[in-house]
Amino acid sequence: MGIAFDHAPERPEHIDAILNGLDRYNPETTTVFQDYVSQQCEHRTYDCYANLALLKLYQFNPHLLRDEPVTNILTKALTVFPSPDFSLCTHLLPSYILSPPSSSNNPSSNPTPGDAPLSEAVQKLTILNNLLSGAKYREFWQTLDKDDLYADLIADVGGFEELMRVRIAVTVGQSCREVERGVLEGWLGHTGASFEHFVREVCGWGVDDTRGVKGMVVIPINKENEAKGTVVKEDVKFEQFGRVVRRAYEQPA
Repeated sequence: MGIAFDHAPERPEHIDAILNGLDRYNPETTTVFQDYVSQQCEHRTYDCYANLALLKLYQFNPHLLRDEPVTNILTKALTVFPSPDFSLCTHLLPSYILSPPSSSNNPSSNPTPGDAPLSEAVQKLTILNNLLSGAKYREFWQTLDKDDLYADLIADVGGFEELMRVRIAVTVGQSCREVERGVLEGWLGHTGASFEHFVREVCGWGVDDTRGVKGMVVIPINKENEAKGTVVKEDVKFEQFGRVVRRAYEQPA
């Protein structure tokens, strides 16, 4: 039996009580959920169910919406890819936040709602999510490093880069048995001694420097990356086709 969607082992009792009661829709609990988001960022925990509850409160009470909790929730959602949490969160945001900021050559033109800083931040995080969804891990790290705005967005989320490397490594370990070192360095955004430490100590993989120009990273067999032949056997008796055979010999009316 799988883990329930609303399960979060680190969830405090008072948050659990709110989520399971009528106070979940009480605007006064907004500050409680906002503090809980900050706690998740600081302690490297994650509670999607509670974060969605806060976004729902923002949806019902737009005047209570705060930029920082929203961006922190989306950034935390990135750290659990390939789960659909990021998409779930964005579907609770207003349409003007999701729309790209408008560009105009007229400096005197009035700004549209989509020009707000939150809209730009959401667009930036969506780019990262799309790169992760497309397994473009090298481009993910390049994009993350080339814009100072990303540094501001991930600053509150403790251990963001480490969490992302672990998630990427988990995905790679589920689909590969061997990866060229140069390729994996790009995927993990690590090189040199830090790369070897992460691969050997954190992932438990091996590095074979005798193969290829830069060597190969060997990933142990697991139930996800093990190649197994599939035997499909169908037990169909001839009598089951009796009606089909009879119809073939029937004369048309």
